[in-house]
Amino acid sequence: MKKILPLLLLFLGIFTFSQQIESFKTILNDKISIRAIELDDDKVWYSGTDSKFGFVDLIDPEHQKQIKLSDEKLQFRTLAQDEDYFYAANIESPARFFKIDKKNFTHQIVFNDISKAAFYDAFHFVHNQLAFAFSDTDDNRLKLVVYKNGEWSFFKNDIRLNTGEAAFAASNTNIASTKKYLWIATGGKSSRILRLNFKENKIDVFNTPIIQGESSQGIYSIDFSDDKFGIAVGGDYTKQEANIDNITTTNDGGETWQIQASGKNAGYTTCVKIKPNSKGKEIIAVGDQHISYSSDYGKTWKKISDEKGFFVCQWIDTNTVVFAGKDKISVMKLKF
Repeated sequence: MKKILPLLLLFLGIFTFSQQIESFKTILNDKISIRAIELDDDKVWYSGTDSKFGFVDLIDPEHQKQIKLSDEKLQFRTLAQDEDYFYAANIESPARFFKIDKKNFTHQIVFNDISKAAFYDAFHFVHNQLAFAFSDTDDNRLKLVVYKNGEWSFFKNDIRLNTGEAAFAASNTNIASTKKYLWIATGGKSSRILRLNFKENKIDVFNTPIIQGESSQGIYSIDFSDDKFGIAVGGDYTKQEANIDNITTTNDGGETWQIQASGKNAGYTTCVKIKPNSKGKEIIAVGDQHISYSSDYGKTWKKISDEKGFFVCQWIDTNTVVFAGKDKISVMKLKF
C-alpha cells in the first residue's frame, strides 16, 4: 500500500496536467507593445504602441495588414468589437475613441475624454448595442463610458473608489460579462470587484482577498465562465516572482472569493482566460515571465512555458491559444 499510494498520486498528477505543447509559432514580429487583441474572421486583430492597429491571418500568417490610427504616437491598450467595427481608446489624456471599419479600415473618432486623469484600462462589448470602457478618475468616482443603442455617454453612478484604488491596463481584461452581469476589477491599494446587474441597473461592490495595499498590487485580469464561476489574477508587477495571494476564484458571481495556489504558482499574472466549454475547469494564464495552465478550476497550476514578454492571451479554439506582448504575436497548439 505504501508503494501504491505514491504511484497513484503520480498518475493523478500526470492525468491532471496531461496537456502538452504541440507547437508554438510566432506569426508577427514588429516593434510594438500589444496589450489588447480580438479574434474575428480567422484573424487576430491588435492595437498597440505608436498608434498601430492591424491583423494577422491565422490560416495564412503571411497575410497581414497594419495602419496607424493617428499621426501622433498614441498608446493603445484597449480593443473591442461589434459586428461591423473595432473600437480602441488610447491611454492618457486626451483620450480618443476610434471606430474602425472591419472591411476597409476607415476610422473616425466617436468620443473624447479631455479630463486630465483620463487613462482607459479596458474596453468591452457585452453585445452589439452595449459596451463599456473603464478609466482612471480624478475625483474617486467610478468612471465608465457606456455605448448604448448608438449613443456614447458617461455612465451615471454613485460608486466611490477607495484611496489609492485604480486599475491596470495590462491586458484589456479587467472587465468581463454575461447576459446578466458586468464585472469590473480594480487594483492598487484597494482591489475589489464591482458587479453591474443589467436588469436592476445596480452596481454592487465586493472585497477580495487578493494581495493589495501598494499601488503596484491587486487584480490585473478577470474571466467568468457563467453567472457564478469566475477567476481573478494579478500580483505585484514590481515583484514578478512573488506568488502569494495572487490568484482567487468565486463560485457565487463575485460576492465572495477564495485564494488559490498561494505560494504555488508562477507569480505575477496579467491575463487569464477560461477554456471554451470547460465551465471554468480549464484555464490558461500569462505573465511577463510565464505561461501557466490549470485543469482544476484554478486550484493548482503548472507552468507550461518560460517564454517571456507576453501580456495578453485568448483561446482560438479548445486546443489553440494566441498570445501577444512585446514585439510579437504567437500561437500555441496544445495536445491533450
